[in-house]
Amino acid sequence: MIKEQLNVLIQLAASDSSVAENEAKLIRMIGISNGVSKEEVDEMLKNPTQPIGDLSTLTDDQKFEHLYHVVQMMKVDGQVFKSEIVFCEDIASRLGYKTGVIAELSSKIYSDPSITSDREALKKKAQKYLK
Repeated sequence: MIKEQLNVLIQLAASDSSVAENEAKLIRMIGISNGVSKEEVDEMLKNPTQPIGDLSTLTDDQKFEHLYHVVQMMKVDGQVFKSEIVFCEDIASRLGYKTGVIAELSSKIYSDPSITSDREALKKKAQKYLK
């Protein structure tokens, strides 16, 4: 499960043609905090072409965590590209959310991972967008 989530984040980071160092740092932090070694994460970062698997089988909590990290990744380099927004909306849709959830969460999730948002409040907002 966590490797699939990391793969999605890596795909997003690479969607603007390069993985910025702060994007790679966030991906490593998420991976390591979920039991994936730094070496494994670095190997995944070198090969960002794994296809994204079926996300519809995740629990609601897993879907929200996925969504949260995708939005955070989109914002972490301080620039948001149209390609990243489109990618996030596609992932939201694959997770079973209406695409408007990205705009809703984007305004409330910070690019700095040390600033935490009220995840429970965000989860409640996101639930309204489930299809």
